[in-house]
Amino acid sequence: MPHATVEEPFAEGVPVYKVAGKVFAIFQPHAAPPDVTLKCDPERARQLREQYRSVVPGYHVNKRLWNTISLDGDVPDDDLLDLVHDSYEQVVAGLPARTRAALGSATR
Repeated sequence: MPHATVEEPFAEGVPVYKVAGKVFAIFQPHAAPPDVTLKCDPERARQLREQYRSVVPGYHVNKRLWNTISLDGDVPDDDLLDLVHDSYEQVVAGLPARTRAALGSATR
């Protein structure tokens, strides 16, 4: 994912992935099982919660727009990767046009 950065603003060992300073993923590797919080379209977020027992409203974020997904194997790896990519794309789409343009020109 172009221009993605990782920081640990909440705690050491809890990586937060950002693009242009905006969060698109929060990984909690020390949870049991580990989990990841991802941004999601509200309707898709609701569908995922109905489809998978390991998908719940996001912790400490807007529960309508974010899901926390336990990495217990319930969500297939390919679907999980798609959700990470979708979260990144949603955050990029919400950036100001000038920022999106700067990100685009930086990849050329």
